[in-house]
Amino acid sequence: MKYTGAKILIESLKRMGTQCVFGYPGGSILDIYEELYKEKGKIKHYLMSSEQGATFAADGYYRASGKIGVVLATSGPGATNLVTGIANSFLDSVPLIVITGNVSTSKLGQDSFQEVDIYGITMPVVKYSYLCKNVMDLEQTIIDAFEIAKSGRPGPVLIDIPKNVLSEKCEYNGNLLSNVHKKTLNYAPDYKKAINLLNNSKKPFIYCGGGVVNSDAGEKVVKLAKLLDAPIASTMMGKTAVPNNLKYYVGMTGMHGNLSANYLKNEADVILALGVRFNDRANVDNQNISKQKIIHVDIDLVELNKNIECDCLIKNEVSEFLDNIIQDIEVHNNKEWWNVIEEQKQKDYVYAKSGFTPNNIIKILAKNLKDNDIIATDVGQHQLWTAQCYPFKLPRTFLTSCGLGAMGYGLGASIGGVIATKNRGVLITGDGSFIMNSNELALVVEHKLPVMVIVMNNGALGMVKQWQSEFYKKHFSGVNIKGRVDFELLAKSYGVKHSYTVDSIKKFEMVINQHKNFNEPVLINCIIDSEEIVLPFVHPDKM
Repeated sequence: MKYTGAKILIESLKRMGTQCVFGYPGGSILDIYEELYKEKGKIKHYLMSSEQGATFAADGYYRASGKIGVVLATSGPGATNLVTGIANSFLDSVPLIVITGNVSTSKLGQDSFQEVDIYGITMPVVKYSYLCKNVMDLEQTIIDAFEIAKSGRPGPVLIDIPKNVLSEKCEYNGNLLSNVHKKTLNYAPDYKKAINLLNNSKKPFIYCGGGVVNSDAGEKVVKLAKLLDAPIASTMMGKTAVPNNLKYYVGMTGMHGNLSANYLKNEADVILALGVRFNDRANVDNQNISKQKIIHVDIDLVELNKNIECDCLIKNEVSEFLDNIIQDIEVHNNKEWWNVIEEQKQKDYVYAKSGFTPNNIIKILAKNLKDNDIIATDVGQHQLWTAQCYPFKLPRTFLTSCGLGAMGYGLGASIGGVIATKNRGVLITGDGSFIMNSNELALVVEHKLPVMVIVMNNGALGMVKQWQSEFYKKHFSGVNIKGRVDFELLAKSYGVKHSYTVDSIKKFEMVINQHKNFNEPVLINCIIDSEEIVLPFVHPDKM
């Protein structure tokens, strides 16, 4: 049967298991929206307030559930508004299918109205791009795009479709298989070498990144830690790889990580690095850790030996790697190593300040929330306070922008996470970040999503201010935003019925107690001290 390109697109998305899309309509993609209308909800469309919000929502949809998010945007400004979100997903290895419309093929290259080369613009921040100029190629393109997005190291795939391709007709097969050619490497993972290094270690250290979460390998990591009697640390991307209250978990590494986790990584004799990139924010001293024996496991061959030279390189998905070694790992009893571990944990920075502080706010939240609530953040001091203080117990419950560090990420991600899991969402944000994409409250209210927003309102761009205080002689420039927005009134203007401004622990506890069983939007604007800083803080010159 012959279908239009728009119908082929929708039928192909349904075949790939797509249940919803996040988007914003425009002239070049109206044929797609016509087909969505005809489908009568078989694929649910969520109308975001901006295209950037749509990418963040699709990103959160994947991180919370493991299901690929799909985004729709029109040509020109609609397409360019996607770039930050695409880059965010690319740097954090999140698979997205990003579908953009464009002007008709006959008008390409003529600077037509709302024409832009989104294919070229996004080339550095996508895993793959398509410019589909022929309707007969569209079905295969969509099938292949899903395969590319999810296989190997996940990432976003762009499909740019000219308007005439969406209206033209051709035969729809409905049974095409992926035609993606996967390179066969002449490579066999050296499991034996990895096993020998681990079995001979006296001070093993397991280091988890986002690859552990992506491969759902947390339980296997815990099993290995018990066999090796080894501590587990994580990057921020790997924060939910294992329960944070686990005996073996020693915390997060990096610039704002636990002192003990950073120290122990440098003192270990063997580091098993699982799905990490050894990037600059997560590793305070790459030169020092190169003195240890390092086993680096990553699905992406490019990451092996990129930032640090390792002794055993394993190109493998983390879960598969663990399946191939666990049966040969000997039971360890590292009493002396654990004496060092316990001694170092006593030296960790302990936040003991009382009163209405970010750390105490997060601790009260954690006591009143469910383990499966989706915690999202924007980027800044609040992100780090959350990563340091919140006791995550389940995988895929922490949504945050790590590689790109995109302010404005959190509310869209909360929306995607809640829609994907049907669980509740809590956004911990700052006044600077929340201003950027607070317009997505419109969708939260429209769909009555159970999202609680906690605004850490210190009247400043806090992280920038902290750096200016530390490195620029307190020359505060461009960071004061005090009084710009009344967030309580802003939320009410969008229709949030439960909106509050609080300035004390007593008031905060009262509001949280009232809404700990929330099932609709809530916003709490927390007026905190502008002098609060993130500690510990390892200076960049020591990284």
